[in-house]
Amino acid sequence: MRISWNWLRTLADAGPLAPREVAALLTSTGLEVESVEPVEPVPGMLAGVVVGEVLSCEKHPGADRLQVCSVNIGEGTPSQIVCGAPNVAAGQKVLVATVGTTLHPAAGEPFTIKKAKIRGVESHGMICAADELGLGADHAGIMVLDPVAVIGTPAAAQLELKSDSVFEIGLTPNRSDALGHWGVARDLVAALVARTGANARVLLPAVDAFRQDDDLRTVPVEVRDTAACPRYAGLTLTNIRVGPSPAWLQERLQSIGLKPINNVVDVTNFVQHELGQPLHAFDADKLNGGRIVVRRAAPGEHLTTLDGKDRVLHPEDLVIADAERAACLAGVFGGAHSGVGESTTAIFLESACFDAVTIRRTARRHGLNTDASFRFERGVDPEITVYAIKRTALLLKEIAGARVSSAVFDLAQPLPWAEIELRFATVDRLCGVTIAPQAVVRILELLDCRMLQHGAESVRVQVPPYRVDVLREADLVEEVLRIHGFDQVPIPECLKLPAVLHPEVSGEGVGVRLAQHLAARGYREVMTPSLVNGARTVALGAAQEKELVKLKNPLSAELDVLRPTLLFGLLQSAAHNLARQQHDLRFFEQGRTYAVKADGATTEHERTALLVTGQQQTESWRGKARQVELADVKAEVELLMRRLGWAHQSTYAAVEHPLCGTAVEVRYGKRTLALLGEVRPDVAKAFEVHQPACYAELWDAELVGLLRKGSVTYCEVAKFPAVRRDLSLLLDGAVEYAALERIAFHAEHKLLRSVGLFDVYEGDKLPAGKKSYALSFVLQDPEKTLTDEQVEKAMGRIRQALEKETGAELRG
Repeated sequence: MRISWNWLRTLADAGPLAPREVAALLTSTGLEVESVEPVEPVPGMLAGVVVGEVLSCEKHPGADRLQVCSVNIGEGTPSQIVCGAPNVAAGQKVLVATVGTTLHPAAGEPFTIKKAKIRGVESHGMICAADELGLGADHAGIMVLDPVAVIGTPAAAQLELKSDSVFEIGLTPNRSDALGHWGVARDLVAALVARTGANARVLLPAVDAFRQDDDLRTVPVEVRDTAACPRYAGLTLTNIRVGPSPAWLQERLQSIGLKPINNVVDVTNFVQHELGQPLHAFDADKLNGGRIVVRRAAPGEHLTTLDGKDRVLHPEDLVIADAERAACLAGVFGGAHSGVGESTTAIFLESACFDAVTIRRTARRHGLNTDASFRFERGVDPEITVYAIKRTALLLKEIAGARVSSAVFDLAQPLPWAEIELRFATVDRLCGVTIAPQAVVRILELLDCRMLQHGAESVRVQVPPYRVDVLREADLVEEVLRIHGFDQVPIPECLKLPAVLHPEVSGEGVGVRLAQHLAARGYREVMTPSLVNGARTVALGAAQEKELVKLKNPLSAELDVLRPTLLFGLLQSAAHNLARQQHDLRFFEQGRTYAVKADGATTEHERTALLVTGQQQTESWRGKARQVELADVKAEVELLMRRLGWAHQSTYAAVEHPLCGTAVEVRYGKRTLALLGEVRPDVAKAFEVHQPACYAELWDAELVGLLRKGSVTYCEVAKFPAVRRDLSLLLDGAVEYAALERIAFHAEHKLLRSVGLFDVYEGDKLPAGKKSYALSFVLQDPEKTLTDEQVEKAMGRIRQALEKETGAELRG
């Protein structure tokens, strides 16, 4: 959301604050200012351009169309300037660009004024035309100022050019109260008063001058659904003259990125961004039957909206209709046939409070996201509707010649203020600092809260209806702390920590340990949306159509289902980084995947996923570069599981995976703990990833379940040496290493400590369909030193088991 500092100052008497100070103050109250952007009506604000007086003009000796002028710019000695404008004359007050000034013309590139010789005559500056200053397209001659202009006055001051600063605020969804300059002004003033004791105050524009001029035109209003529209105010204005808005209004709207349209539409937009209350103007002459009906849409009813689209309405859509048909989608978008145009002379002005859920569903159903729906979806102040309509009417009287031709219609359902008991001890406990009770009460009053019962230990607070997010005692504490200042909570010199305990194994705890381990291993955590494109998901084979969890009212057709896998988000993150010359990536994400089971029930699964692409080892004097391989990801998963305390022997099984082709499942018994594989090239390419990528996904719930059954044990460091023996085996091509490892441990479970694969050979020197594995076996007895006889017997049992179960042959 964009907030203009010049505009904000008209609503907040905050003293001489610089924009950067205001940004820091707002951020500390929870209204995070993401950037402060300077806004200038003319680039550079005409720095170096001053008012000058032409003292004399003489014909240039070497050019018929040039004149040599003597110009007083307030520096003592007049400046000699060569000028080619046909209208330059002695006695004129003009704008002079001095030497060193950079001008930004209306057309062309910026240029800097230099001391120069023009046809042999020195020139020390330039007398400027409007287009040369970037003030318009006029180049018929120089700008001639009022004779009372003071010599030496900067051009910006003479022309009353005002620079501005615009705050880009990253507003959280719960802060609907700050969706206008007034709401931001309220927080700014509250923080200033509470923290510094400044005599700051909110300056709400007065509407005391509002009067009904006549009763020539009244538009009857009927509200049929008061649950969806708890408050509706309307007013008829006649004698409207539609035209361009005055400069001040256009500047206000342009400063926050809005394009001026006409004075009627601009005023409604202005009030919306000033107060946070959306308004809508109907052309009263286009309302069939001359009446307004607030109702639900009829089945199959059509409405052509302002964007020219014919929309089929849903029976749950709330519409503002005339006697015959819908005139607009309530709180979302206006209708084309009732909109204000150049010929409009009478309008019906609407200011309402609509049910947030109703507006949100309508906006999503029709794929619309407007300034009005953005506010109504989050909740507007039901007590400001009449004030907003009076404020708008007074502005239209001022700039469009309007007359108020009816009384204000106002239908309001009672919306009580929430009552919350706030204990001062709770404030101190949650804030971690003692805040005086009188300071707590003062802050809440600055935020428009009412104090009902004020005791020594607590206060009963009434919260205004526009604070839809303040429902509990903890919410009030947060309000107090953000105005008091999060940065006012001192950090203790000494942090006291309890003894290290091993808490019960939980999903959250395991997730934290996984994240910490991966981060320590050089992985970057990413967080991607849970929504993905359904059509692409099905096309790539990640899930069948019937397995997808679909959104009823998706924000976008591109994001219409909940993700069945974390891979897509990781690939999108990889593509974003690859496009920025980051080729060696190690990402992980923790989140949920979603699917529909055969019985129609929706399931959610907690997953931790890894994506690795690029070089596993960079080129150096120690060795050549090496691309990441599936074995690297397997080793990473094994290390991660050991970090969690998983000491059991897992098995590996090759499976077919829709996104990875032939993948590997890590299993313990019948449980699948993880899956790893190399992403299919076509899948990676679909996300603009054009290099090999390896993927792993861990089943968090399965890991948690097994870890809960395990126990932490202590094993003394072995005192006796281990012995290594190697075997070189000739095997059938289909035999997997995991099977060899399992057979070896089964044959010698007492002394065997580890099995490793250190060489693989497949080539024309071996029989067809055969391969050679070189395996290492480490044997150890924790109680004594192994003898050669014991080692040989153990290796004999292992060798016989391998030969019997796999047909392995011992080589050389």
